[in-house]
Amino acid sequence: MSMENPEENPDQRVRTWSPVCRAVALLLGPYAEVVLHDTATDRVLAVWNPMTPRAPGDPSLLGELDGIDPSAPDVYGPYEKLLPDGRRLSSVSAVLRDDAGRPTAVLCVNLDRGPLEQAAALLAGFAAPTAPRPEPLFERDWTERINDVVGGYVRAQGRPLERFTREDRLAVLGELDRAGVFAVRRAVPVVATALRISRSTAYSLLAELKQHPAGPTDEDHQ
Repeated sequence: MSMENPEENPDQRVRTWSPVCRAVALLLGPYAEVVLHDTATDRVLAVWNPMTPRAPGDPSLLGELDGIDPSAPDVYGPYEKLLPDGRRLSSVSAVLRDDAGRPTAVLCVNLDRGPLEQAAALLAGFAAPTAPRPEPLFERDWTERINDVVGGYVRAQGRPLERFTREDRLAVLGELDRAGVFAVRRAVPVVATALRISRSTAYSLLAELKQHPAGPTDEDHQ
């Protein structure tokens, strides 16, 4: 029997479990090896997607399961194994029983973790910041915020900047302050330009805003 055609094995256990083994191998291949072991002789019965040269009749070495507690009835793993070439595997084994409840075979799935670990490292590399954010990008962020606030107010009020009242400018400055724009050292001149007012007017309005954070009251106009 060739390793490529385990279904040709005359052993009834191989013929019974071959569709299951083949299905798992097709789903996870080429990164998973599926092996069916004979519990009576501790020999390999069949291999799908072999990762090593072992073949039917080779030792199974099922004794490795003796030191592992089952994770579910008749199921062991996933547990780690190492191939001679250094590849690390995640393995899971299931004990198969006959109608009388006697163990007749062990089905093992060995998953090569290498491609998964490489993919995880690649994604982690893309996700991790590689350098502090450049200052020009930061400046673009807060200047665009100024444009968004001022432009949004113009659209909402339906009148151009030239017709802004003092209350309009105070409202815009209050929104920009809440957005943290004035935490930037050079923000006031940029805001003054956006509102088409002088720097001195901008500073005066900001001072008034700090005195009355909620905006001017009716008493201020009396």
